Amino acid sequence: MNTDFSTANISTVGIVGLGLIGGSYAKAYREYSHCEILGYNRTVSVTETAINDGTLDGELTPETLKRCDLVIVTLYPAAIIEYVKNNAPYFKEGALVIDAGGLKRTICSELFPVAKEHHFTFIGGHPMAGRHVSGYEFSTGELFKKASMILVPEEGQDPAILNRAEAAFAPCNFGSITICSAEKHDAMIAFTSELAHIVSNAYVKSPTAKQHDGFSAGSYRDLTRVAWLNETMWTEIFMENRDNLIKELDSIIHSLTEYRDAMAAEDSDTLWKLLHEGKIAKEEIDGFYA
Repeated sequence: MNTDFSTANISTVGIVGLGLIGGSYAKAYREYSHCEILGYNRTVSVTETAINDGTLDGELTPETLKRCDLVIVTLYPAAIIEYVKNNAPYFKEGALVIDAGGLKRTICSELFPVAKEHHFTFIGGHPMAGRHVSGYEFSTGELFKKASMILVPEEGQDPAILNRAEAAFAPCNFGSITICSAEKHDAMIAFTSELAHIVSNAYVKSPTAKQHDGFSAGSYRDLTRVAWLNETMWTEIFMENRDNLIKELDSIIHSLTEYRDAMAAEDSDTLWKLLHEGKIAKEEIDGFYA
């Protein structure tokens, strides 16, 4: 991982979208670099707030976009594609344009050719960081500290460009950079993120949930943390990645049915075996800990 920001040759950063993720990017570059930082948000008052509190140096417009060496687009997936296509003529030649969308196949397939046509570099990006709340007011320059950043380059992309992209994120203090294909990214995210959100969201629909006060501890808190979500954004994400997500749902439904059937049959041996298999799987995946 290249942590030498000076090798990225970036003096101006543009942030598109100033919610939790975009605002946190802006604050990280403000706190840990000497770059000029420009930002755009659909709600103008948010941009004004970020300028007034010193996070931004000014507004990101088609004209100021022309001087940005790095542009990070933190919108919903369809809006990312729309923004980059609409503003393609204004990107600086050789600029790094990196998104923060939760899925990569559609975004990358749509935008790699656009970047090539207009002589800038597009790399798919996905910071593995977040909170259960959203909005600029909750953003922080420490959000990405020690988190993983996923980069999805075009096949055959010059390694020097990837090295520059890694260096470009040094002010964010990511713990690691993972490089993969769009296909692998979307398959893995279906399991590590999307399935967890659906299971959590479904779990709290139990009528028993309304009576949990006084009967819950860490297990309830951990399992329900991501039940509270942005249903508009997640509907778009789930539907776009439905092939991978349906596979994961089928797998967990099959496993849950095995547990249920063992209990319904009063089959303690099978239930013990299923529980033991799950424990061993956890040990093998993450390592044993007491």
